[in-house]
Amino acid sequence: MRVKTEAKRDAIVQVASEVFRELGFEGASMVEIAARVGGSRATLYGYFKSKEELFVAVIHASAKIHFEPIFTALAEEGDEDLERVLQRFGEKVLAVMCSQEVIQAHRAVIAESGRSDIGRLFYEGGPKKGVAELAGFLERQMRKGRLRNADPITAADHLMALLDSETVKPSLLGIQGPFTRRELREATRRALQVFLGGYASAGKPEG
Repeated sequence: MRVKTEAKRDAIVQVASEVFRELGFEGASMVEIAARVGGSRATLYGYFKSKEELFVAVIHASAKIHFEPIFTALAEEGDEDLERVLQRFGEKVLAVMCSQEVIQAHRAVIAESGRSDIGRLFYEGGPKKGVAELAGFLERQMRKGRLRNADPITAADHLMALLDSETVKPSLLGIQGPFTRRELREATRRALQVFLGGYASAGKPEG
């Protein structure tokens, strides 16, 4: 029995990324990916149970590169003005979410959802983790008195939905985009007006 290694897994994900980019999800096959990796399909399936699982791994690997620095920066924010912090966060997140690469991947996931577990795999390994990290930040702001007490996960879901509404949704449908930095800045500003209108604390914040 061959021992699995992280290096081999990363190599498979890298090759699969190239194949999916060239052929799309429908056109790509595990046979083609295995051939380019230089191994057998058995080896490939030893790391990933299905093409869907491998596709999601490719998406998550790319997302980690783009999103991890954004959420790391958010977690390290101090006592700067909350609206300014969230404005920076929103603009950075939307710049990635509205990129052509991410929109195309999102469309592929939606197209396959309902026919396999690709939607669940994508959500649990990506958006769900992002919402949890944002919720952690919002919960700290609630403890400081900057935001009213509420369920932080729900608050994070609301904020992401507001950010998505003017940008990601029309991009997915192909009715608007690509967006300029100014358009993303203004869309973020409007989303935060609504979010803070509902979640800002009425009392005096700490510090």
